[in-house]
Amino acid sequence: MQRPDSGVTPQRPHAIVIGSGFGGLAAAIRLGARGWRVTILEKNDRPGGRASVFRQDGFTFDAGPTIVTAPFLFEDLWHLCGRELVQDIDLRALDPFYRVRFDDGEIFNCSGDAEAMRAQVARLSPGDVAGYQQFMRLAEDIYRVGFEQLGHVPFSSWTDMARVLPDLVRLKSYRSIHGLVASYVRDPRIRFVLSFHSLFVGGNPFNVTSIYGLIAFLERRWGVHFPMGGMGALVDGLVKLASQQGATISYGAEVRQIIVRDGTATGVLLADGRTIDADIVVSNADSAWTYRHLVPASARRRWTDRKIERARYSMGLFVWYFGTSRRYPDCPHHSILLGPRYRDLLHDVFERKHLAPDMSLYLHRPTATDPSLAPDGCDGFYVLSPVPHLDSGTDWATMAEPYRAAIAKVLDAVALPGFEQHVVTSRVMTPQHFQDDLLSFKGAGFGLEPVLTQSAWFRPHNRSEDIANLYLVGAGTHPGAGVPGVLSSARILDTVVPHAAAFA
Repeated sequence: MQRPDSGVTPQRPHAIVIGSGFGGLAAAIRLGARGWRVTILEKNDRPGGRASVFRQDGFTFDAGPTIVTAPFLFEDLWHLCGRELVQDIDLRALDPFYRVRFDDGEIFNCSGDAEAMRAQVARLSPGDVAGYQQFMRLAEDIYRVGFEQLGHVPFSSWTDMARVLPDLVRLKSYRSIHGLVASYVRDPRIRFVLSFHSLFVGGNPFNVTSIYGLIAFLERRWGVHFPMGGMGALVDGLVKLASQQGATISYGAEVRQIIVRDGTATGVLLADGRTIDADIVVSNADSAWTYRHLVPASARRRWTDRKIERARYSMGLFVWYFGTSRRYPDCPHHSILLGPRYRDLLHDVFERKHLAPDMSLYLHRPTATDPSLAPDGCDGFYVLSPVPHLDSGTDWATMAEPYRAAIAKVLDAVALPGFEQHVVTSRVMTPQHFQDDLLSFKGAGFGLEPVLTQSAWFRPHNRSEDIANLYLVGAGTHPGAGVPGVLSSARILDTVVPHAAAFA
């Protein structure tokens, strides 16, 4: 294991990055390109954070994200290091993006083909075609403002929020994404197809701001991709870029506290008792965890313990990773399997914090695109079920296996008949793992829930409001969760962190 240097070279200011998820690695590369000497501290024994990889019985499993929807954000990072993404990463466009299976057995294939999408809407609900097309035109407008204009802009002051307020009102961002969609189309299946994307960033479509309608157009504009070798290939590529810049990456290095002197972050205290000085600290740890557990309460004015505890958090995630001794060629790369309830189920998950007996599932079969992720003749899967975060009081030590078995029963009935007799490797991840292993506050899968009052200026800022020289990247800060949001949070550092030469 590499050990971080505890000294600071005056001629080259030192930046500590806590965590090696996509946000931390992107931050390290952006800082390195601007002259900073970077030390990345990773609690676990491998990089990636929520995007880490594990290998088991000849299978390779991506633990977290499964798609790339804004490849140009990765291309930017490669360009900063004088390389092209295609030199190192083989991205494959997926078609369809996802296959949605409704509880009545009806199928809708989501893709970037505008005409094919219109035809599917016409097949299910002819009266909604015009409304669908109107919504997609609005989604493009939301994308232009919410992603292209604001996604990489820091909201450091209330005046930043005031400046964009007219656009937010014009785009009806005060409405929920499901509510906005419902004003254009009537069929509940089409409403789902146009609004479910916010679940990918931890938000209940019935609660989160309609600004997340931009995802529907983002996918049409840029496509949905999967890297050969899995998402871990992107993690490995970013680690290599950072290392070539001279960054030091230390594994098994858990940060116990961010050291604050006179209101300024000056370094970190590690769990093993060592301290490392730095000119700036960038936390890619969960934002709520960063403030609640890494920053002394005496140094916080805005993000007090009470405010953190009372905030709204995204759902938890139950993920079952398994491999089979046979292949399932009729199963697409991504499937969304809807149960008998939708709105009521999400109410159970987000509001009641109740682990319901029924479920809707997201099934990922990466070997549909890259068979090398499993032994010959085998398939690898992960199936994800949204569940309440740890405020539910669920004892996952006893509930994990019964819940896994319930998922298996659904999969057997609607997607993979008789598959259990072919399962040859298996592992589960629960909200308890998210808290204990990934230090995610309350075991929430995506940090703060992206409701309007916890978005943009209301979200933890990329430049800490409380502490000088402390910066935040990742899902819990602006602009939010999802790979594009996390990479954009690191891009904001180019604006809020001075060039190393100016800092010295």
